[in-house]
Amino acid sequence: FNHLALSNRWGDGLPLWPPTPQRVQWILRGAAAPASKMLGKMPPRGGIVTVEACAVALAMAGGRPEYLPVLVAAVEAFLDPSMSADQLQAASGSAFPVVIVNGPVRNQIRLNAGFGCLGPDPQHPAGASIGRALRLMQQDLGGALPGTGAMANYGGMRYTNAVFAEDEEGLPSGWRPHGTERHGFASGTNSISLAFASSATNIRRRSAKKETAEEDALQGMHRMADFLRTPNLHCIPGWTEGTPGVLMIPNIVAQRMAELGWTQRSIREFLWEHSKIPMAWLERSGSVSWIEADSNPATRASLALDPWPIPANPEKLILTVAGGGHRTNSYWLQGYSRAVVGRRIDLPSGWDALLRDAERDLG
Repeated sequence: FNHLALSNRWGDGLPLWPPTPQRVQWILRGAAAPASKMLGKMPPRGGIVTVEACAVALAMAGGRPEYLPVLVAAVEAFLDPSMSADQLQAASGSAFPVVIVNGPVRNQIRLNAGFGCLGPDPQHPAGASIGRALRLMQQDLGGALPGTGAMANYGGMRYTNAVFAEDEEGLPSGWRPHGTERHGFASGTNSISLAFASSATNIRRRSAKKETAEEDALQGMHRMADFLRTPNLHCIPGWTEGTPGVLMIPNIVAQRMAELGWTQRSIREFLWEHSKIPMAWLERSGSVSWIEADSNPATRASLALDPWPIPANPEKLILTVAGGGHRTNSYWLQGYSRAVVGRRIDLPSGWDALLRDAERDLG
């Protein structure tokens, strides 16, 4: 089967599980809607996306039935016209989806929010399978084939995309989950939030000497803002409605910041203010011409601002609490996203039985 998949360009180059009828039917136990329900057309080729197609991709990616509700919600968000996925699928900028999951479903399906939440973890395998299934659909249904239908120069993160849980248990008192902050979902709602990014990097947040807690926090904030303050053109498409990127901070950092009086709002406002780019920098890098060429009139008008803010307002910056409980690092997923789309996750009627099966199979 793997030789057949490779010769037909159905796969991603890694071994696949054969999507036999029996395995696909097993995955469909996680469906809250009929298998034939059409979710849309996957760009750029326009292959029809159904709930069953999601199950086939999840079967190939090595997934389980309890992952299917999250994948279906992510696919619905991916196909939202505001995301402009048709352009990003075929662009050279190596864009990949970032899926943030909130609600009890995070823990129920063993989705990682802690150490290694974007990397391999056999005790938290859900994110890799869900992200890989979405990528297989992008390629097999959408025709975003490496080097032909997908012109990404580098293609980083394109094996599994980025699917992780927010560490809601680690949120400081008074801080709201991302799904509530960005999309207005009630706290405790099972939901996903999808944006596009084009790169990922670690930012050294902790200071090295015996600074006071206040000095350490402020230095870390400046260090993150300085990293964001670069004339990287990928933030331009999302200037008004999207996001310049996703900033991840671990729970131990969020807790300490809250103890010092920082809030989600004040952190965003600080980063927004201190990441503004001097117009002279934009001019010397040629970024002005890209802003002038943007289709959004508000983005073009923003050239009157000096220094130039990387999003229109602080609320556009995504701030999440996730990652291992260590205070040294934060993580930045550079945005390439015209919009940020949220969707509720619908669970099937036999959900509790699926979770019991997972306990039996995975321990």
